[in-house]
Amino acid sequence: MNKNEGYVFGLDIGTRSIVGTVGYRVGTERFVVVAQESIEHTTRAVIDGQIHDISTVAKTISEIKSRLENRIHQSLYDVNIAAAGRVLKTKQVHAVHEFAAETKVTEEHIRSLDMMGIEKAYEEIRKEAEDKEKHFFCVGYSIVKYFLNGYPMEMIKMHTANAIEVELIATFLPEEVVDGLYSAVEEAGLHVAGLTLEPIAAINVAIPEKFRLLNIALVDVGAGTSDISIVKEGSIIAFGMIPLAGDEVTEAIAQNYLTDFETAERVKRQCEHRKSVSFRNIFGENIRVTKEDIAEVSREAVDSITKSIASRIRELNGDKTVSAVFVVGGGGKHEGFTEKLAKYLDLPENRVAIRGAEVLTQVEFLQEGIHKDSTLVTPIGICMNYYEQNNNFIHVLVNEQRVKLYDNGKVTVLDACVSFGLSQTDLFPVRGDSLHYFVNGNERVEKGKTGEPAIVRKNGREVSLNEAVEENDEIHIHPSTKGDAADLSLSDIPECGEEIAITLFGKKILCPKLIEINGALAGAFTKIKNQDKIEIYDYYTVAGALEFAGWEKEERVLLNGREAGMTAKVRDGDSIELMPKPVEEKREPEKSQEEKTEEKAEKKAEGKEEEDPLLQPLKPLPKWMEGVPFDTAKLGADGKRIPGMSEKNENTAPASDAPTADAPIIPIQVMVNDTTVTMPKKANPIFVDVFDVYPFDMSKAGGSRLITRINGVDKDFTEPLQNGDRIELYWEK
Repeated sequence: MNKNEGYVFGLDIGTRSIVGTVGYRVGTERFVVVAQESIEHTTRAVIDGQIHDISTVAKTISEIKSRLENRIHQSLYDVNIAAAGRVLKTKQVHAVHEFAAETKVTEEHIRSLDMMGIEKAYEEIRKEAEDKEKHFFCVGYSIVKYFLNGYPMEMIKMHTANAIEVELIATFLPEEVVDGLYSAVEEAGLHVAGLTLEPIAAINVAIPEKFRLLNIALVDVGAGTSDISIVKEGSIIAFGMIPLAGDEVTEAIAQNYLTDFETAERVKRQCEHRKSVSFRNIFGENIRVTKEDIAEVSREAVDSITKSIASRIRELNGDKTVSAVFVVGGGGKHEGFTEKLAKYLDLPENRVAIRGAEVLTQVEFLQEGIHKDSTLVTPIGICMNYYEQNNNFIHVLVNEQRVKLYDNGKVTVLDACVSFGLSQTDLFPVRGDSLHYFVNGNERVEKGKTGEPAIVRKNGREVSLNEAVEENDEIHIHPSTKGDAADLSLSDIPECGEEIAITLFGKKILCPKLIEINGALAGAFTKIKNQDKIEIYDYYTVAGALEFAGWEKEERVLLNGREAGMTAKVRDGDSIELMPKPVEEKREPEKSQEEKTEEKAEKKAEGKEEEDPLLQPLKPLPKWMEGVPFDTAKLGADGKRIPGMSEKNENTAPASDAPTADAPIIPIQVMVNDTTVTMPKKANPIFVDVFDVYPFDMSKAGGSRLITRINGVDKDFTEPLQNGDRIELYWEK
């Protein structure tokens, strides 16, 4: 077991006194106390659980060690100690570890998540510390709850998740507290065999595992502070402390009766067992007080202490009361203490009780004169803790630097790295910075690249972070790296690679979609920056389409058969055609009246004077025109329509929309066999007028049937024409 030959030696180094206990365990629950010694401090060598005067405390420890050795007739060497809960720093935090994609959760992922929580707790404690250079040791952490994709779960290992979370309580001790305890113990000629925490030592005795499913608070009321521990659902969920305890009651007695602190402390303790006590004040007057007198004098102090304890319990328990409270320590034995605490916690008085002899039923004292009460709970718990875990500090080398680790029997390489000061980003690969950008108003995220994991070697052999470590192990860490930041070009966005198909002047072309970044046009290989706003357009303007194809801009074009300007939008599948150009008529220069008179005289002299064509007889139509689909009654001998003839009869009234004599007549343009022609300047041109401007031999039949179509539909020669009509005129073979 150790050099104490089967005995366990425990020291409870408190603010008021030091208690040494020697004993051994029988079976798994029974503990036998062979000897116990207690010595009160004569000076303020320990304040609020922290050793200030190491030499004085070491002398007191040496005296206790000597007395115990005389009782058991054996030398003592190994000792188990506890750090006060009042110097303990605890934080409950929530940490989240997200994956880039659905991932099966491994032990490494869970350790990484736990470490994120510990780091978060450590940083919060460092921020709250007045001395920003102060260091703390993580002496343990307790998992409150794990979450898988946002849902609570007891075991997350081997499950597939997008994100895992943990809620944990991390416990830290200031470095100077640990160093002070070790220095005082070692100066007394002892070796620390195990280190625990006073609240844990007390709770292990006062609240066994079988009771921890209940929501119970344990309050250890000492001299300078009151330590609070809370259990729920099988685990310790919180630690806390208030700087009020038994000394406040002692001070109230001293002030009321004008006596020194030591006398007031003696009176307070004696009144716990006697009905009345006599003492002298600073003037030498003899004063006799009863138990009721002391209770009345200290009423306000007890009220203040219990009110503060109740408030702290509620705060630690999620702003609600607990199911029950157990009180240990000398300060909690004062008259009216438990009743007041029950009142401020809104609990029945029987739910707040002092835990003393009833929790020590499995403890046997071989030394006579020891009274089982609540003051013995923590000293016995320190001894019992030795059998649960061999807590101690060990030393290892991390990257050639000596590191002290709190050994809870489960120390790993990861614990050594944390104590060395390596962060979570040093040990686990970090994904590079993500890129946040917007496409047509919708936010998108491109994640960075994953970094390289840390390379860990213990004593020259590559190991995982979960590898156990022992005294003097040598650990070398090559830190993990952060991956490259997300790198993205416009060409990497699927929509940016799409094209718009346009038929331009009869030829199909493919145009890349236009893209703007923050309002400026950008090419496919442009790099995207964080928060860039990208707009992808599914159309061109007519001008843009012409420019892309290398054509000069036109004033007007036909877009899907309709006239359009340069700013009109062209979308996928649209067609652009040129506007038909007007055909200029070749006209003879206008002759003067004199020239016309001379020309007419010459023709008359030569016998060639033209006769009025209207007076000439109609020429018979050729046989091939017998089946031509038009009304010859409306045409003259030259094939032209006779003015004034309508489709019904000559007496038909003119159409209401016929142009007036004063209205200008604008010639129209049509496309005849893909040739643009300008029709004669007439108010209502018809099909047959085409022959005036388009060369077509009507004297000979060129096939079996003459085709006359307007916009793809068969029509006769009397069909009215509109601007832009497409005419087909040919012989069908």
